[in-house]
Amino acid sequence: MIQENLKAILVTIPSDVTLVAVTKTKPVSDLEEVYKAGQRIFGENKVQEMVDKYDQLPKDIQWHLIGHLQTNKVKFIAPFVTMIHSVDSLKLLNEINKEAKKNNRNIDCLLQFHIAEEETKFGLSLEEAKEILETREFVEMQNVSIVGIMGMASFTTNQEIVRHEFRTLESYFQVLKSHFFKFNHEFKEISMGMSGDYLLAIEEGSTMVRVGSSIFGAR
Repeated sequence: MIQENLKAILVTIPSDVTLVAVTKTKPVSDLEEVYKAGQRIFGENKVQEMVDKYDQLPKDIQWHLIGHLQTNKVKFIAPFVTMIHSVDSLKLLNEINKEAKKNNRNIDCLLQFHIAEEETKFGLSLEEAKEILETREFVEMQNVSIVGIMGMASFTTNQEIVRHEFRTLESYFQVLKSHFFKFNHEFKEISMGMSGDYLLAIEEGSTMVRVGSSIFGAR
């Protein structure tokens, strides 16, 4: 069933959009199912869960940390994480850079923006993101690459609200691209859209969708 779900979703996603299979709370046996079907990019919310699963699964999997990340947890994933979607402070970026250097790695990161109506969601404002990118600290970082941005839409059935939030995020991407990354071809990812709204997100410019329950079933 999981493999059928995955195939059904892949048919709806254009070839230039990346599917991150969100594996949080799912047992390793479920992850092995999607792995057998060819999926290699997995997204986890919690550091400990990611580390445990990394230890048990094949090493060609690309692990994306998509949940809120505390600075004191960076060291546990720095040796292997492929991308961190949830960078929401200069302090966190500094820590990622430091731990990446210790592991002789360069870690791809996305700046997380607050686009939803809910206050509980994490993320930067456009001004805060600009402030980070203008700091000397950021400019001198050698072991992180900002490759794009991420955002989570409001949890609502109102498609117009969601569409507006996705458009806002896409506009932030264009501002940062023109101001800070004009000649940087690596800055190209817009991570937005989940099981309930990924098709809408793709319409609005998403390059990376994070889908869990539509593949694995509801939690």
